[in-house]
Amino acid sequence: MTRMLASVTGPDEAEIALAGGADIIDLKDPSRGALGAVAARTVRETVDAVAGRRAVSAVTGDLPMEPRALVGAVREMTETGVDYVKVGIFRGGDPASCIDALAPLAARTRLVGVLFADASPDFSLLERLAEARFAGAMLDTQDKAEGRLLTHMGLPRLRHFVERCRSSGLMAGLAGSLEQPDIPRLLVLTPDLLGFRGALCGSGGRTAALVLSRVQAVRALIPTHGREAEARGVDCRLLAARGYTPEVGIDRGRADLVFVHDFILPARVGAYAHERDGPQNVRFDVDATILRLDGVAEDMRDVFSYDVITDGIRMLVEAGHVALVETLAERIAAMLLAHPRVVRVAVRVQKLETGSGSVGVAIERTTEALGAGVSP
Repeated sequence: MTRMLASVTGPDEAEIALAGGADIIDLKDPSRGALGAVAARTVRETVDAVAGRRAVSAVTGDLPMEPRALVGAVREMTETGVDYVKVGIFRGGDPASCIDALAPLAARTRLVGVLFADASPDFSLLERLAEARFAGAMLDTQDKAEGRLLTHMGLPRLRHFVERCRSSGLMAGLAGSLEQPDIPRLLVLTPDLLGFRGALCGSGGRTAALVLSRVQAVRALIPTHGREAEARGVDCRLLAARGYTPEVGIDRGRADLVFVHDFILPARVGAYAHERDGPQNVRFDVDATILRLDGVAEDMRDVFSYDVITDGIRMLVEAGHVALVETLAERIAAMLLAHPRVVRVAVRVQKLETGSGSVGVAIERTTEALGAGVSP
């Protein structure tokens, strides 16, 4: 289950985050950089105020990769009583030596290494974090003015990060100027944590104060219960990230059509030997019939995001060579029909560089839900 991490500046904002349903209260000073540290005294006051109601974490600051300084900062934060200490793994210096130097502290307090998607992160350090007994790793953004996490790293690469953390025994977290529309896209990767600051604040961005209604809106987009079992044999990581309670609030007599047309990607597909040597441009057209939720759509909780379709196609394409366009079309249909609100999918896959014009296949697949008289 993915947990929600809310970054706060002290006890007052911690109470807002708690009231809004955050799972982890994270101490950070956004005015002092990507991982600006809060004074140890304020961290202790916040730990006392939270009083065990939720786990508490704190960052150590935007520090250079120099072992002695980093060990001192981490030791100071471990003495505040927090459950997790987040350590920035910045460019320059000697990050490997820093990680090794923190191993004794990692045996006493759960440490989380933070890499930065906009600073050429070295994923080979994940195994080093695991060897030093870190509890987890997160991907964040260092320059908040240069875009969100998904601006700098696509879903296939983020999935690689999450899976590499898991294979190393590390908790995996994602953060970086995340907004509400990003949540359904990232939940398909089943990270252990999604971290937020700016999306929880009022006008003025991440340095403004937390607003309860914004915390609640983000919380509502992250399922709080266990995920459904694998549906129809499809990997749950490819499920659209919403709708894990399909019987609640669904109007089974009406449906909407969500579509993606003229979506072109380089893909390794084809039965000829030369088609294995490199990718060719392939056009995807998808029409998905989605069961309506009761009422009028007002925010991301009420819709099936078309980003889920495009992200899913990207991940399937990145998985490797597929001999037949028919196989790729079937995988796209199965991915979408695994979602409990999707009842019909039409998929067209066209190869654009065969020299014989645009060629491919079009399929349509449905579920039993159509027997209930759905009229798209």
